[in-house]
Amino acid sequence: MTNEAIIEKTRAFVEQKFSGEGSGHDYWHMYRVWQLARRIAQSETAADPFVVELAALLHEFTDTKFVDDGGRAGEQEIITWLESNDVSNTTISQVLVGIKNTSFSSSIGAGSGAQELQNIAAQIVSDADKLDALGAIGIARTFAYGGNKHRQMYDPARPPEQYADAAAYHQSDSPSINHFYEKLLLLKDRMFTETGKKIAQARHEYMEQFLAEFYDEWDGKR
Repeated sequence: MTNEAIIEKTRAFVEQKFSGEGSGHDYWHMYRVWQLARRIAQSETAADPFVVELAALLHEFTDTKFVDDGGRAGEQEIITWLESNDVSNTTISQVLVGIKNTSFSSSIGAGSGAQELQNIAAQIVSDADKLDALGAIGIARTFAYGGNKHRQMYDPARPPEQYADAAAYHQSDSPSINHFYEKLLLLKDRMFTETGKKIAQARHEYMEQFLAEFYDEWDGKR
């Protein structure tokens, strides 16, 4: 089976598993991360496109927001899927490295700035995943996730929080607007690739414009 055929089968597998998920981490999120990762990989000549695309498509399987076993079951599901499609053990290992510790929450409590990711595939997937939390899509996903978790849209009396670790971050019921300050506006300074940085800057500026408009409308100024 060709690499292209394996990627297409994996895309269909992910679509079947995650379609209809309502928190903003659905199939279309993974599709967009896949497309962004492909775009970034074009400028990163050291990256293996096959590894990058598989990791981008499968990156949510181990997300600790949705599993309480540290992602082990999801990792095994990835291994089983790729082995069933005759992907080599070497490539499977590279895909798992490309997914591991790429999320924003994995860097909480580890100091400021981007977490250390030496693997180029992991850097690309991390950038692509963070980019999908920015801009117009990021704004839409923030409120989709907040609604899914029954969070307030905004509470002027409740300031943004700082989290000691990923567990505290995931357990928070902070209002959706606070999420911009607790995560989204921090992301542009946590990008790895030059392509990711350029896209992030534009999306960051769009979110700042949205917040300015939001507060003006909230206070009845517009």
